[in-house]
Amino acid sequence: MKYLITGGAGFIGSHLSDALVARGDGIVILDNLSTGNHHNIEALIGNEAVTFYNGSILDRDLVSQLVSEVDHVIHLAAAVGVFNIVDKPLESLRINLNGTENVLEVAAQCNKPVLIASSSEIYGKNGGRPLNEESDRIVGSPLKSRWSYSEAKAIDESLGYFYFSEKGLPVRLVRFFNTVGPRQVGSYGMVVPRFVEAALKGEPLDVYGTGEQSRCFCHVADAVAGLLSVIDSPETIGQVYNIGNDYEISVEGLAKAVIAQLGSPSTIKKKSYEDAYGAGFEDMQRRIPDISKIKATTGWAPTRSLEVIINDIAGYLNNAGL
Repeated sequence: MKYLITGGAGFIGSHLSDALVARGDGIVILDNLSTGNHHNIEALIGNEAVTFYNGSILDRDLVSQLVSEVDHVIHLAAAVGVFNIVDKPLESLRINLNGTENVLEVAAQCNKPVLIASSSEIYGKNGGRPLNEESDRIVGSPLKSRWSYSEAKAIDESLGYFYFSEKGLPVRLVRFFNTVGPRQVGSYGMVVPRFVEAALKGEPLDVYGTGEQSRCFCHVADAVAGLLSVIDSPETIGQVYNIGNDYEISVEGLAKAVIAQLGSPSTIKKKSYEDAYGAGFEDMQRRIPDISKIKATTGWAPTRSLEVIINDIAGYLNNAGL
């Protein structure tokens, strides 16, 4: 198979690129390197199975050209990271909405299967029981930039689903829950690499809010394996699947775990959301995935612990000299 991976030089995209090439597939990577990094894929460049284009999903002609050359489209490209979304809401909305529409329209014209990567952000402030694929969305005011990403990804999902139901386009949808691991950086607000980097430097770990808010973190290698299990199964067409780890930990508990595991002299410093993100920022207190649907359909489940995640990120940062 030959796959087009939009956002293929990004954090998840580069690991997916590695996995596809390793199993013998060909890939075309489209990335404008705004949050992706050429360093992530430099080991693949020169491989005859890999082609890289520095370009945007907003470039309709380029997207059309590349989709026509492949068997399958994996759409990962998006404006990501809390700081990006809060600071540049208009740009984020344009990329996440218009870019996905471009990909789907061209894929429909060429009748090429598409996988669309979505996010647990679509659930918004719904912090109840583990969130399954049918759980309600609870989001804040549309005038708060914090929720613009959630809105955009929900519309992306709707576009994808209705291209499937109305036009018969083979579309699959996945929702990633806090995917973490090597190649991820903390500068866009990702908490685990931010904590690990600070701990390695002996600097304070900034915990926003009370620290009692909880998350579940999934190793990127597990997330990629889950994504591939969805792509490879004919039963998943027209369906959406949560991909994540259901081990829950508070953000303050995460900070303590990072410090202890790395033997760091760092301390924990509480910081208000307003100081971190500006006035009016809203967060969700709990976000746990129900992954029973993907387990039942493809047999996938995560296997790597939080300890492995911390060690792998620390090893990557040390090797990169960060």
